[in-house]
Amino acid sequence: MAQLTLDRWNITFGGDAPLAVIAGINVIEDLDLALTTGKALKAICADLGLPYVFKASYDKANRSSLKSFRGPGLKKGLEILAEVKSQLDVPICTDIHTPEECEPVAAVADLVQIPAFLCRQTDLVVAAARATHAAGGLLHVKKGQFLAPWDSKNILDKIKEATGGAEMTLMCERGVSFGYNNLIVDMLGIGEMQKLGAPVTIDATHAVQLPGADPRTGGASTGGRRDGVSIIAKSAVAAGADGVFLEFHPDPDKALCDPLSCLPLDGARALLTTLKAVRDAVR
Repeated sequence: MAQLTLDRWNITFGGDAPLAVIAGINVIEDLDLALTTGKALKAICADLGLPYVFKASYDKANRSSLKSFRGPGLKKGLEILAEVKSQLDVPICTDIHTPEECEPVAAVADLVQIPAFLCRQTDLVVAAARATHAAGGLLHVKKGQFLAPWDSKNILDKIKEATGGAEMTLMCERGVSFGYNNLIVDMLGIGEMQKLGAPVTIDATHAVQLPGADPRTGGASTGGRRDGVSIIAKSAVAAGADGVFLEFHPDPDKALCDPLSCLPLDGARALLTTLKAVRDAVR
């Protein structure tokens, strides 16, 4: 089974490596929130012996409304992520949206993420692959909500062709949309993507989204089912996922982005302890 390693951090994804945790906040609200959340999650993962990568977005470009909070933007956002990396001594995961962002992001982020809706955008995939490979990082590609698991092969092939055959990509399952404001997660898809030669993570946070179905805004923002996050995460780990992608907030209902699908930070230890136990049971 495929394994990939962030050499600088000695973190391995896939195979018989421990369950990887990519977790943090949905979007950067301020430095203090990022540090508070990252510090807490790093400590929990260290106690459990789980490799940890801090995640936060500097820009949420895919919003339902122009009124939705997007974050501090590229320049300020990367400054904050660099500060988190320095102060907490953790690797960073963040997402990109245009080819022009790839080089500056790859200079800070260790795990460069391609959003699900953009996973077939060739210019973005190629630019991200080349910049990330040159910087010594890895790619985390979210499988589009419109793709079958085996369609990920085309994405993996593009990345290899753009980098002279580099093995550098983790795939991420985050659900499939059949319309009507819902997402469905096919747990069998995790193994199908692993057959393509890539470690696979589960984005349990975004898998419980209800696109365009937030009753508080009349559909002007995305809804969610927070209580379903742990169900999706446990199921995916039982199905063989190599890592989990989770978003937390000290007060989820006050989160500036996707509050209905992020988890309370004070519940992180219990959930990650359970996920580790599930992983140990099925290995």
